[in-house]
Amino acid sequence: MGANNTVIELKGITKRYGYGDTESFALKDVDLTVKRGEFIMIMGPSGCGKTTLLNTIGLLDRATDGSYILNGEDVAGISSRRQAKLRAKKIGFIFQDFNLIPDLPIIENVALPLVYTGHSKTAQLKQASSTLSRFHLQEREYYFPYQLSGGQQQRVSIARAIVSDPEIILADEPTGNLDSRSSHIVMEELKAIHEEGNTIIMVTHNPSLTTYATRVINMLDGQIDTDIKTVADQNLPKPVEERKTTRRRSRGKGGRKK
Repeated sequence: MGANNTVIELKGITKRYGYGDTESFALKDVDLTVKRGEFIMIMGPSGCGKTTLLNTIGLLDRATDGSYILNGEDVAGISSRRQAKLRAKKIGFIFQDFNLIPDLPIIENVALPLVYTGHSKTAQLKQASSTLSRFHLQEREYYFPYQLSGGQQQRVSIARAIVSDPEIILADEPTGNLDSRSSHIVMEELKAIHEEGNTIIMVTHNPSLTTYATRVINMLDGQIDTDIKTVADQNLPKPVEERKTTRRRSRGKGGRKK
């Protein structure tokens, strides 16, 4: 897996608050390179910078210093409007508290990221419905969030995160408010999404979930303390379209299998 499969590159990322005697650091000189198809779990004690790092990657927060390259583009210095467009196109979010809009039916919640696509409302709802069917929730399309269980709401949140086919999924404690059964269902859904070649970066406090990861990062005091890969880069899942292209090339070189 070559350098062109790098999707995120952070160099010297620092997030500083205050000045002088009141100065504190949420992130301090963080370097991180993420390859396409990684499933990274970020762990560490409360206040270590996990969520700040995730929000910086997700363009929800700006670093004080350092560079952030997203798919070859330096995004640290671009306008908030341009960042918002990049975020809508390339990044899907899953939150611990689901962040569903309570007075919108499920299908409209899932369709929200498609507002930036320019497609008609009908096309947006059709795509949202198709995505919900993957999670066996199509019969609840016009339910409201309060009519669903916590596990169902989180699966709706995952559907919303992937509806626009982003390259990167960011998940902040996605099982934090769920019971063990619902947590297992959600993690299996994320595993399936990852196996399709999507890049996932997830914050968690639960060490048992690291069995799903290809890489585990532990943070301490705003810095990366340990960074362990459990799957080699060359063994990471490839995107579905890339796999199809590879198979077509293989057939073209070797002819049909007998």
